[in-house]
Parts: sequence; structure tokens; C-alpha cells
Amino acid sequence: MIGVTVHRQKAPAVPVYQRVAEASVQSLSAAGAYPLLIPLGLSNAELEEIAGRLDGILFSGGGDVQPQRYGSQAHPLVQNVDEDRNRLEIFLINLAVRERIPFFGICRGLQVINVALGGSLYEDLAEQRPETLRHDYDVAYPRDYLAHPVNIQPESRLAGIMGLPAIEVNSLHHQGIRSLAPSLTASAWAPDGLVEAVELHDHPFGLAVQWHPECLQEHGLMRQLFRTFTAAAGGSR
Repeated sequence: MIGVTVHRQKAPAVPVYQRVAEASVQSLSAAGAYPLLIPLGLSNAELEEIAGRLDGILFSGGGDVQPQRYGSQAHPLVQNVDEDRNRLEIFLINLAVRERIPFFGICRGLQVINVALGGSLYEDLAEQRPETLRHDYDVAYPRDYLAHPVNIQPESRLAGIMGLPAIEVNSLHHQGIRSLAPSLTASAWAPDGLVEAVELHDHPFGLAVQWHPECLQEHGLMRQLFRTFTAAAGGSR
């Protein structure tokens, strides 16, 4: 059973929803896992109890991490911050590291994993790293649009999964890793040098990617990411 973190969606005059992209649930299910959504608002004790019953945790995409969480200042381009989600995910990440629970991060998932373990982020790539490629293909483009290649570190876990030195990925983010957490190793980069994947060594499965593989399930390599995660978690049916 794989726990999946959710985001809180608010809009005027409608109920507040806690949601996750259906593609994430479908990708896990297709890989043989039982996905279980982890709601926001739980206490640390409740999270520990739930985590003890999980085979793995998927840290899903969503809004930005509060800059104060990585020692920075408020920024006008930071958006959709949910401090309740930040607290929950940072607690779960540290729990997963300590208890050796397999975990996989997608987009925001990569970013919050890096922050939880002591790294920092660019609040907005276009403003703070102007030499960078465009990475925010989230408006007027389909979510499976292949925006750029990533180069994969040989001998990394990701290289073992993909079996290729480079792959094409989608790109739906405006933030990215500024400084890498000490315990993480970068295993893929965009052509502009931005980190696109990180790994935690000496752990059953600790991997995160900046792209959205759940939106690329017609590509066999992306399905393999979910299959490998599910197999490592031992959460397959």
C-alpha cells in the first residue's frame, strides 16, 4: 500500500477539497500498488501510525514551499503555499528517511524533499536564474509536452531504471533546486544545469524527479519508474 500526499484546493463559494492528480493514482495502480491518500490536518502521532502501515510514500506535485522553510524571504512569485502541507510532508520525509520507508517524489515532491533534508530552492527560476531554459510549460501546453532532455548520471539508481544516458521530459515548474541537501545526490540535470532528479543512498528507495512521469504513461520508461518504486516498496498486489 502506497501513501500519496494531497493538495488543498480552495475557491470562492465552493467547498474546500483535498485532492491529488488522478494520473498519480492511476500510475501507481497500474504498477500494482494500492494507493492510499494521506489527508492534511493529521497530527504527527496520527501520521506515524499511518506510516507504520504503508509500504511506501509518494510525495506528489502541487504548490510552492514556504521560502522561510529553507532560510529565505517571502517572494511575490511564490504561489499556492499551504503551510499545513509543508509541515505534514516534511515530517513524513524525515520519518521515511529514519524508518527506511521507500519514497518517491514528483515535481514539488522533489523540492520539498530537498528542503526537508536541508537544501534550498530558487523561488522563481526565470527571475533568479535568467540564463536558465524555460521550465514552466504549464499554461497553453498539454501536460505530456516534452519540453527538454535530461542527462542522467551513469551508475545512478535512475540510470539503472531508465537504461539510457538521456531522456526527454515534460516540465511544469517555476521553482527548482538552488542548493542540494547534504544527504542527497543529484542524478539528472537539464541542459542548463538545473537538477532534475535526486537520490538518497543507503536507503531502500529514495528518489525524486522534477518532471511529471505520471503524465507520460504512454512512455514505457516512465511506467518503469512507478513499477520500480512499487517493487522496492513491496506494495504490489
